[in-house]
Amino acid sequence: MISVEALTKRYGDFTAVRELSFAVQPGEVLGLVGPNGAGKTSTLRCLAGIIPANSGTVRIGNVVLADDPVGAKRQLAFFPDEPRLFDYLTVRQHLAFVARIYGVTNHEELAGPLLEELEIADKADQLPGELSRGMKQKLAIACGLLHAPKVIFFDEPLTGLDPLGIRRMKDSIRRRAQEGAAIVLSSHLLHLLEEVCSHVLILKKGEKLAHGTLGEVAAQFAQGETNVSLEEIFIRATGNTES
Repeated sequence: MISVEALTKRYGDFTAVRELSFAVQPGEVLGLVGPNGAGKTSTLRCLAGIIPANSGTVRIGNVVLADDPVGAKRQLAFFPDEPRLFDYLTVRQHLAFVARIYGVTNHEELAGPLLEELEIADKADQLPGELSRGMKQKLAIACGLLHAPKVIFFDEPLTGLDPLGIRRMKDSIRRRAQEGAAIVLSSHLLHLLEEVCSHVLILKKGEKLAHGTLGEVAAQFAQGETNVSLEEIFIRATGNTES
């Protein structure tokens, strides 16, 4: 569902991502981890078509992103760490606007369950300025899920959520994967990734250090130990005590 071949992203003379290749199949949740400055956000933005890669190929489903960016973007949703909302549209109006963009004709039938799932149904007629940081994040997620994307990119999706909201978000991620979505999740909350991810990709200075199932990557850095946490794997792989 997601195929990345030799992706490279440069900013002037600085290479943020170098010759990165990996794939995510339907039903898989890939945890994208690395120290600050590892190239995680640049990778996600290139995959979502927000910024152009300098070289390499990104496929969303059977669509090459560079050849048909609109066709690729119709199949995906990207959630940044900071929600981008319209100040003068209510929660309900946000969903109606997104539905028009994606051509979702039965959006009211879909919006209700989404708002209930994300626990913002009682905020349907409020403006973003009346919402908490966590509620804004939930609204952005509801908008992104409205067209039932088969590819989902999360960049620090739990920012601003309370403990119950975090639990609901984890359940939502798992459910989308069970329904066949291919998901990439970037977060410094390694315990979250350990709970919901089937695979992990570790980056450092824009290059791939390890990629595989959680078990495969754990075995690579476990040094014969058992039950090694993802946090310990991260530290051993990157040589960095920052998590």
